[in-house]
Amino acid sequence: MNCNTQNAKIETIKEKTLVVGIDVGSETHYARAFDWRGYEYSKKAFTFSNTEAGFVSFLEWMQDIAKDNGKVVPGMEPTGHYWFDLGKFLQDKGIKPVLVNPYHVKQSKELDDNNPSKNDRKDPKVIAGLIKDGRFTYPYLPEGVYAELRSASNLRFQTQEELTRIL
Repeated sequence: MNCNTQNAKIETIKEKTLVVGIDVGSETHYARAFDWRGYEYSKKAFTFSNTEAGFVSFLEWMQDIAKDNGKVVPGMEPTGHYWFDLGKFLQDKGIKPVLVNPYHVKQSKELDDNNPSKNDRKDPKVIAGLIKDGRFTYPYLPEGVYAELRSASNLRFQTQEELTRIL
């Protein structure tokens, strides 16, 4: 369900919703799980690699925590292209990921501890807090022919740039 207003997004986070904040990195991702009020279910940040095996272990971890909860809302900060594989993996498993604005994450870091520092334990909590407050968007991850069209378009742009450099 796509929601355009913040109130509609907040309504999607119910009492039985598990909110998972994910700090995406080039090789390693960190995740923490919270309920709709901000109570943390995970004892510490769950670390998993940016590989299919890492994604499977993350899915198992998330499903293990979500046994008592109905819906899971995983969210991440779209820094670079590293979130694409995880987003596609979750979408293929029937879980709709959400994205939070990187600028909002940067500005919200000081709310908990008056410290603007960045670390792997803090970022997933900030991301989950933004999701809980309805400050997220739904990404468009094309499937089938549309994914192939996007890839072909990107290859065309890259080829044009290479030809411009050569000539």
